[in-house]
Amino acid sequence: MAITKVTAQDFDKVNAAVTELRDYFTNRSCELGRPLTYNIRTYGCQLNESDSEKLSGYLEQMGLVPVEEGPADVNFFNTCSIRENADDRLYGNLGVYKAHKKQNRDMIIAVCGCMMKVDKNIQKIKNSYPFVDLLFDPQQLHLMPVLLKRSISSKKTAVDIEDVDYIADDNNMPVSRKRKFRALVPIMYGCNNFCTYCIVPFTRGRERSRDFDEIIKQMEELAKEGYKEVMLLGQNVNSYGKDLGENRSFPDLLEACAKIKGFSRIRFMTSHPKDLSDRVIEIMAKYDSIETHLHLPCQSGSDAVLKRMNRHYTREQFVRTAKLFRQMIPEGAISTDIIVGFPGETEEDFEQTLSLVKEIRFDSAFTFQYSKRPGTKAAEYEDQVPADVVTERFGRLLELQNEIVFESNKSLVGKTMEVLIEGESNTAPDILTGRTKCNHLVNFTIPAELGISKSASELEGYLGMVKITNAKPYSVEGVLECLKYE
Repeated sequence: MAITKVTAQDFDKVNAAVTELRDYFTNRSCELGRPLTYNIRTYGCQLNESDSEKLSGYLEQMGLVPVEEGPADVNFFNTCSIRENADDRLYGNLGVYKAHKKQNRDMIIAVCGCMMKVDKNIQKIKNSYPFVDLLFDPQQLHLMPVLLKRSISSKKTAVDIEDVDYIADDNNMPVSRKRKFRALVPIMYGCNNFCTYCIVPFTRGRERSRDFDEIIKQMEELAKEGYKEVMLLGQNVNSYGKDLGENRSFPDLLEACAKIKGFSRIRFMTSHPKDLSDRVIEIMAKYDSIETHLHLPCQSGSDAVLKRMNRHYTREQFVRTAKLFRQMIPEGAISTDIIVGFPGETEEDFEQTLSLVKEIRFDSAFTFQYSKRPGTKAAEYEDQVPADVVTERFGRLLELQNEIVFESNKSLVGKTMEVLIEGESNTAPDILTGRTKCNHLVNFTIPAELGISKSASELEGYLGMVKITNAKPYSVEGVLECLKYE
């Protein structure tokens, strides 16, 4: 697959398309006597969320107003191909929009994201959902205005899927961030690992690192704009820089970001155990602004399964890295991903996964039943594990992991911890929510005697000292003692 750098001339075409579409939507708005709206449904990972913020940036440049729920005048579905249930949700939602499209022929429906790199999905949408106006893949995100203009002009479904991995300067793309306190910052795109269960290398393409200086410039601007939390994103952040040939690695980038003043929390996802260096852990321990939380997907505790997954590390290597983190950052937390029922997994293999969970005691875990993804090597394996066996094993893993998470949460009771306030909790009125430096979820109240008059939304991005008073299975509760700054 070709790798192509986006030029200034390409962005000139994009900006020209934005201008034309802004005129087009302004005219339609005048005809209808109201502002035109847009809605984006986002499925999947933080990279998809970041992509949606860029789509929002472009759409708002065109004069469109966001609405939380669809249908809107312009509707985007930003898809994920990792799990089968994401596919099902997309098609279910598209079915609902068929009736809305009949009532409003000028409504625009676009589908983008990773699912659009799988040919069978393209064909299904063209055959079963012909009212969709535009289909394009993740690598063409920066070209969305050009593609949208072409679709509107042709008045028929436009399919724009290319075998090109673009390297675009994110600093040239508008972003409408959805959190006042948090900024998502992709540092690289694509993946070269080809895990046998994963379709990402086929949907997101090969690894392309962003320019080191461009990232630092963006980070400095975000600090000046007042963002308190930044998340460095990539399918495998530890591979950052390998394709640049500049002897600048992820630890170099992480340390440079940590030296920028103004950030309360610097986070990163996702790390691959085969590439995570000791130096990354050393830098995490050294700088106070870096979150003391490490997301380290183990996927399985069995060397035999890890080999079939093409993960390129052993259980022993994983345990060494996890224990080094525990040793150097004892107050930190480790989260992970685990797949149950990978083809060929025996009861003995699964027991090794359970023993790994007991040994490392992950503070949280994203657990999945193996989902066959067309196009991956594992989908062709003949020794698929029966569904009832997978379900039974999954239940045992959940019971064990939930018990460990609850114990982790109970260990925080009585402590006063720094919490980055994210806003109002959805648990109950007058409850705020936030996360500790080690990524524990905290729901807390503000005593009246503190005399804090700010609303929950006004407190987004503030740091508060919270006394933890109670543990729940997936969160902790507490009481605010003070704000660290006004």
